[in-house]
Amino acid sequence: MLKRIGYRQAVARQTESLEIGRRSVAVALDSLDLQTFAGKTIGLAGIGASYQAALAGALYLRACGIRAFAYTPTDLYGRTSAAADAFIALSASGQSREISDVMREASAVPRLAVCRGSDNPLATLTGAVLATDSGADNGASSTGYTGTLLALGILIDRLAGNSFNWATLPPAVATVLSAAQQPAGQAARLLQGRTSIDIVGAGVSFANAGEAAMLIREAVRVPASGWDTLNYLHGPMESQDAATGLICIGDGREVKIAQDVAGFGCPSVLVTRRNDVSPADRLVVISIPTLGNTIADAILEIITIQLVVGDMQDAAGLTDIVFRYRQTDTKLKPWSPTEV
Repeated sequence: MLKRIGYRQAVARQTESLEIGRRSVAVALDSLDLQTFAGKTIGLAGIGASYQAALAGALYLRACGIRAFAYTPTDLYGRTSAAADAFIALSASGQSREISDVMREASAVPRLAVCRGSDNPLATLTGAVLATDSGADNGASSTGYTGTLLALGILIDRLAGNSFNWATLPPAVATVLSAAQQPAGQAARLLQGRTSIDIVGAGVSFANAGEAAMLIREAVRVPASGWDTLNYLHGPMESQDAATGLICIGDGREVKIAQDVAGFGCPSVLVTRRNDVSPADRLVVISIPTLGNTIADAILEIITIQLVVGDMQDAAGLTDIVFRYRQTDTKLKPWSPTEV
């Protein structure tokens, strides 16, 4: 059973969680037959934060030369056979009813579940599971999301024959948690009281933009939306003014967007690997390191934003809140070893 902890506590244990996860995932992969995925179009199915992770995973698979697409269950109901030749099903809890529904429909093709643990309904259904062992988390997914990204990164590197030293990730996370703390606080103060916040990024940063929007909605209860960088230039920024806010993630066009929008009078935050961008009036710049791996770098990005959201939550007087609106039809009951 998942232990629920406060949001700040969850973010603070990212270094520990990812170190445990990288070891567990590496061991688990040795027992899986990945040849069943060779040469196949892979569908990644997720919902909520897991869908944002699916977007990142599909993009990284394609970058590695493997045909892959991210799907919500809505995309797949009654259409799994036309969507992919194999599936990676993402659900931190393993209890998301919709993911189990579509994986049941996809029983004729290889399926692999990525979950926090292995004793859950989804893992039982797929018969193959990659457990992240991400451990205690908050309702607004922190270690659950990064643990899923970590598992996907290591899995995809194994599928593609890539070499990356994942042992470098936890120390880099520790550095970010320390070095980004002060600018994250500045960013939170700048964004405090916004009526809405846009988050902009490209590639895996677009996946993180969607996840950041969910975090702000869940933890701070402020309307937020994630946008692809180029799409954002075609109209969506028109609503930005002094009452709204912006977070840009990236090193390219995102930099100018953040600078321009700050110039319009809108409080803006830039999370970037560049070191040549200066803060300005209504612009906070948070510089983060790069590890040279798409998914590892994505983890550093989202942890930086998790810090910002933690300070925003505190400033809003919402520290350690729980969800107000619980749905009764989205989770399956936990798996029991006495049930078949």
